[in-house]
Amino acid sequence: MIPNIFKGKLVLFLMDKNDLVKIEEGVYELPMKGEMRVPGRIFITEDMLESIDERTLKQVSNVAKLPGIQKYSYGMSDIHCGYGFPIGGVAAFDLETGVISPGGVGYDINCSVRLLRTNLVKEDLKGRENEIMDALFDAVPTGTGRVGKLKINFEELDSVLINGAKFMVERGYGTNSDLEFTEDNGCLIGGDPKDVSRRAKERGMPQLGSLGAGNHFLDILVVSEIFDKKTAEVYGLLENMVVVLIHCGSRGLGHQVASDYIKLMDEKYGHPEFDRELVHAPIGSLLGQKYLSAMRCAANFAFANKQLITHNVREAMKKFFPEFKMDVVADICHNIAKIEKHMGRELLIMRKGATRSFGPKRKEIPSKYRGVGYPILIPGSMGTSSYVLAGTNRAEEISFGSTAHGAGREKSRTEARANVTYESAVKNMKDLGVYVKSRSHKGIIEEAPSSYKDVSEVVRVSDSLGIGKKVVRLDPLIVVIG
Repeated sequence: MIPNIFKGKLVLFLMDKNDLVKIEEGVYELPMKGEMRVPGRIFITEDMLESIDERTLKQVSNVAKLPGIQKYSYGMSDIHCGYGFPIGGVAAFDLETGVISPGGVGYDINCSVRLLRTNLVKEDLKGRENEIMDALFDAVPTGTGRVGKLKINFEELDSVLINGAKFMVERGYGTNSDLEFTEDNGCLIGGDPKDVSRRAKERGMPQLGSLGAGNHFLDILVVSEIFDKKTAEVYGLLENMVVVLIHCGSRGLGHQVASDYIKLMDEKYGHPEFDRELVHAPIGSLLGQKYLSAMRCAANFAFANKQLITHNVREAMKKFFPEFKMDVVADICHNIAKIEKHMGRELLIMRKGATRSFGPKRKEIPSKYRGVGYPILIPGSMGTSSYVLAGTNRAEEISFGSTAHGAGREKSRTEARANVTYESAVKNMKDLGVYVKSRSHKGIIEEAPSSYKDVSEVVRVSDSLGIGKKVVRLDPLIVVIG
């Protein structure tokens, strides 16, 4: 067999779309081949298969080779090529025989989305869109390397890494209700700041309250369509209501944690021949446990970061609407590794660009939502709709309680820069009636809607398979990006 060289990596063979076997509508299987321990399983339509390249399929098959993996290496409907795991990749591992890989979580640890409902309707914003957009842009620093306005010391940072969003609420930057409706109440237990390097802390300390760059955003949207009135009412979402979506993560701290432990694991255990990006350590090993601890710290930093952004948005909006109110509907992770109970036993679930879908009665979700399931947030691009779905028991049966996390890129950022001009991107947003502001032309070009999959199709797959049921559609009005 002649090896191929692809982007500087040695690949023994590339998977081909012809390898995929259709199991049922929306479900394709990648049969076991070579060193694969389990098959791959991808949730996608026939039309969407065109957007999957061979590198992505290869990543699905490589994840299937990792020790201790259970049932399948999964790809959600927004799947595309990532680092180690594909983005939209999910895998479950036995706690005794399995491994933990930073590539299964990503560099932006606990990159996540928060949805907030307000007491405003669309008409309240009419004629004030530009000044509101400017105020939000000033309140929430955006862009690579940008710093937040809150100054803390190393001791306070350690408290953030242990307590997450609770740190902010205790200092007046939010309410207990914010914590109640955040995944894990905004804090992953078991993080020890000693497992986070000083360099990671130095990078993160000045960045609390900042959005970052890339596809991180602060959106003002309106509830434009309701598919499930009963569930929407439980979530407190009404037609024509103005809502806010915040998408960000752990900034430089999380990136450094990933870099540190990739290096440490490679030094101690080496890396698989089939993909050096899937460097890993046994879950129960000292290094595996230290990574999980540091990852939880980074996740808590992300929760705290989003909580501070929420507070700053509230304060900015009160300048326009003195009686303004904004309440958390949900805050859900999509770059994380967590120990959860599935199939009657505890497993480590790695979700890389994938969202938890927990259905009714699951004890991890707030009591208010146990009759309908926890909200799933699937943002589109800056010019297209976003969706709220509800978690399902079906997802727990067929995908370890997982579904898609967003539209998913169809074109790389490099391709976007080659095919989209700043002027055309701005005109497109204007034609769509969306007000958009970024710190750089590059951000607007790279996040153009043409670079993303059709989010309505991504959502349709989740809904039709029952791994996330549609509740409402949200249409963008104002977008602030990095």
